[in-house]
Amino acid sequence: MKFIGIIPARYASTRFPAKPLAMLGGKTVIERVYKQVEGVLDDVCVATDDERILNAVHVFGGKAVMTSVNHKSGTDRVQEAFTKVGAGFDVVVNIQGDEPFIQAQQLEAIRTCFDDESVDIATLVKPFVPEDGFAALENANSPKVVVNKKMEALYFSRSIIPFTRSKDKEEWLKGHTYYKHIGLYAYRAKVLKAITSLPQSSLELAESLEQLRWLENGYKIKVGISHIETIGIDTPKDLQKAEQFLQNQLKK
Repeated sequence: MKFIGIIPARYASTRFPAKPLAMLGGKTVIERVYKQVEGVLDDVCVATDDERILNAVHVFGGKAVMTSVNHKSGTDRVQEAFTKVGAGFDVVVNIQGDEPFIQAQQLEAIRTCFDDESVDIATLVKPFVPEDGFAALENANSPKVVVNKKMEALYFSRSIIPFTRSKDKEEWLKGHTYYKHIGLYAYRAKVLKAITSLPQSSLELAESLEQLRWLENGYKIKVGISHIETIGIDTPKDLQKAEQFLQNQLKK
């Protein structure tokens, strides 16, 4: 099978406008994401709605394609880009444009999910550990996932799931393995086309998590496990944390 990575990157982010062009360690965020993916998958392309991002990608030698400004989700943007650049590829990997520390091992983990021919959609999780603390577990910006015995997602939520009824909250991470969702998705090409044609669902609207639309419509999501900690950038404050994380990595 051939895998293409598509990185959706829009300019007008509500919490952090022009985020893909923000500088991180002397390079733009979008360049750092791109370089983390390049060479791991069979090809990679940025899907953007702004010529400034398009031009920035071309400047560092990357591939990019223009997409509509009207998309409601990154998945919709990925689908449009795939119709333009995806000929000959079997699986599309949706890499968030604000994940500059995505690792090759994580991309390989999600690729491995498709060794099973029955898998249509895959994503990754990272187990919470007691050292993370309860504050990390209850962070609504860090969605949680529960899985079945086949490592398929049962539900995603911004709330803590499951609720451990019999213990104090500070003990929850010691008595159960909670999973944090890593926003990396992969889809077989025909499935990507199908799920982007679905209307928004009630669970999706309630939690503001588009993957719930797929579950609500009967699709199964295979879950791979990663133990690598990454830092996503949602706000300017997150960029400061990412800068410190990068400097610490460079010192190692």
